[in-house]
Amino acid sequence: MNDKFIFKCVDCGKTYSASQIIYLCPDCEKFNDSQSPPYGVLKTIYDYAHIASCYKDKLFDNLSQKGFLDLLPLNSLNSLPNLKVGNTPMYHIPLFDDAQKDVHLFLKDDSQNPTFSFKDRASAIVSAYAKENNINTIAAASTGNAGSSLAGICAAQKQKAIIFVPAAAPKAKITQIVMYGATIVPVDGNYDAAFDLSIEATKKFGWYNRNTAFNPFTIEGKKTVAYEIYAQSGQSIPDRIFVPVGDGVIISGMYKGFEDLLKLGIIDKIPVIVAVQAMGSCNIVNNIDSEKFICIQGRTLADSISVDIPRNFRMTKQFLLKYAGEKLTVSDEEIIAASKVLSSRTGIFTEPASAAAFAGFLSYLWNGQFEPGSKNLVLLTGSGLKDLNAVQPVIDIPAPVKANIKAVEEIFKGKI
Repeated sequence: MNDKFIFKCVDCGKTYSASQIIYLCPDCEKFNDSQSPPYGVLKTIYDYAHIASCYKDKLFDNLSQKGFLDLLPLNSLNSLPNLKVGNTPMYHIPLFDDAQKDVHLFLKDDSQNPTFSFKDRASAIVSAYAKENNINTIAAASTGNAGSSLAGICAAQKQKAIIFVPAAAPKAKITQIVMYGATIVPVDGNYDAAFDLSIEATKKFGWYNRNTAFNPFTIEGKKTVAYEIYAQSGQSIPDRIFVPVGDGVIISGMYKGFEDLLKLGIIDKIPVIVAVQAMGSCNIVNNIDSEKFICIQGRTLADSISVDIPRNFRMTKQFLLKYAGEKLTVSDEEIIAASKVLSSRTGIFTEPASAAAFAGFLSYLWNGQFEPGSKNLVLLTGSGLKDLNAVQPVIDIPAPVKANIKAVEEIFKGKI
């Protein structure tokens, strides 16, 4: 096991050694029930003062050259899969004709990870940790992306993956899981039911569990996107970052990465991070300013962020309040419209969850909420090929024509 970090409970503040596998704070876990986000989620803490002292000059450059190993729960980068995870492109996109000319838009396209999802960042770290500790079987619950990610990464690492998915998960994602050779367990219920069943099975059979907001290393994997954004921005930070939010782990990972840089003195502030949720599933946004969590069951076509009980709610709330984050919701209609705009104007086709973040950006843009000259980044987390059914309402495929030039002339008559 690794002794270069410790775990700290986000609720009671108690710390735990990393000498054994631990998921939630044992003291706070006792208060958990099936109707509320769990207590006892653990944060991974490093000796930041020691790390900074090891590299007096060009701290970030030195950390980057070592693959940020000092800030990861691993002993060696060789434990990671041989697939290219992370280091995804970040594009500076000219704004549209009718938009503010002095607002800068950047797109961080994590659909270019091996399984076409941001979730590969988390799966790679969890898999590498398992490899270093001679663990061969990893289980997870997923609406599709995390499951297909773990399945693909485990295939590359010669590990066994067991994936619990809601039976209604998109066929493309289920297909990925099966093609990667994982054992799939369709569950007659939603993501929360699959999540709970996967944990029960983990305890029963002694598997290692990758579940987000349960395994603390998922956040350690996802935080690496913050390091890349800082590097790709010329060692600076954007003014705002729009992040799609479901259970709260992606946005917490983003915050954790920037918080690492803040604690090391590499940056002096954290960018404004905007939590974007679908109106049909917005239990984080709805409860941020409430003393008691109230779950409203809902539904959205953005299945990747459709969650009734956001498992990482408490950490997400802490981050948003501590660092003055912002929040908004977008409708399914806005999500699909944003997906169409993004695809047709930039050449990037993302799944509805990614499009939700872009819809949030568009909402700010059309409402004049950006400061002149501001730099704004949208995190795109998954490929549009993951869920083709969702965009069918905005797709118009014409009927076939006869194979002769006259038929083609009729199509373009008066148009060219």
